[in-house]
Amino acid sequence: MFQFIINKLLYGFLTLFGVVTVIFFLLNKTPGDATLMMLGQRANKDQVGVLKKKYGFDKPLSTQYAYYLNDLSPISFHSKTIDDYTFLSKNKYNYSNLFSINNSNIVIKQPYLRQSFQKNGKNVSSVISETLPNTAVLAFVAIIIAMSLGVLLGIFSALYKDSFFDKLIATISTLGMSVPSFFSAIVFAWLFGFTLHKYTNLEMTGSLYEVDNFGEKSYIQWKNLILPAFVLGIRPLAVIIQLTRNSLLETLNQDYIRTAKAKGLTQYEIIKKHALKNSLNPVVTAVSGWFASMLAGAVFVEYIYNWNGIGKELINALNMKDYPVIIGISLLIASLFILINIFVDIVYSWLDPRIKFN
Repeated sequence: MFQFIINKLLYGFLTLFGVVTVIFFLLNKTPGDATLMMLGQRANKDQVGVLKKKYGFDKPLSTQYAYYLNDLSPISFHSKTIDDYTFLSKNKYNYSNLFSINNSNIVIKQPYLRQSFQKNGKNVSSVISETLPNTAVLAFVAIIIAMSLGVLLGIFSALYKDSFFDKLIATISTLGMSVPSFFSAIVFAWLFGFTLHKYTNLEMTGSLYEVDNFGEKSYIQWKNLILPAFVLGIRPLAVIIQLTRNSLLETLNQDYIRTAKAKGLTQYEIIKKHALKNSLNPVVTAVSGWFASMLAGAVFVEYIYNWNGIGKELINALNMKDYPVIIGISLLIASLFILINIFVDIVYSWLDPRIKFN
């Protein structure tokens, strides 16, 4: 298993390297000037020149890329010759010197994601740490809703195979998979937050934390979680329904289930004690994989519902050309995908002993 995890982490490192490379060069080839977004359209040439020198924008793109990888790497080079960029980087994080080579010090540090262009120099790591918990809560509640309803509806769909109820659930599941999340979010916000507001008491938009009327204290508004969590859970809900139904039908055709029926066990006892447990293996695996997908898929849902998570932060960063925030959040999402996929592989091998580590 240890060798398996090492190989997976190595592949994950190469994946992250590819993500950084593609996004970095892609962002720097898009139209627009990040310095003008920071200073405004009335900025003069001197101001633009000072800011470009401060962030290293006056250097070739390949040099900027090397600087970014140097900041991102846990082991990096610090030049002994102090310039504006070197001074800027060295004073934004703690590091320990390992040894020196010519005019450079080799140091060890935490990966540095740099500072946001638009948030008064706030570190990207701070931006992520402030918004990630909100997204994690949203994704966790969404997967709980999807798991609870999905397994229940999947059981009934299997028990009443080929009935009107089964066909209705299959139609709803297909619709849930095919409709984009942003469209579902708009429809649910309009229907339950506007049209039926006097009955549901739900708002069209709102985040987990809200500020009181005096702007002094923040409080948790749990009702704002209902609509975005349900919308985010629609697609995994559809998948879990179908997985549960198909897996349960396959299990109910096994010999040991026929034996249980012959012993006089009721259908409820057979489902509860024998069939359901063995049917949930693919469901558990799918749920684990969907959690990372939901963090990425929350982008449009958070933006539409004004939910202060990493998805909404990513869209704001794209609008403002805040490159460090864009790359930082993209790396976070990619890292979560890699780690959860490794976890899923391990769990799946535990659930099914026939699976061997390679």
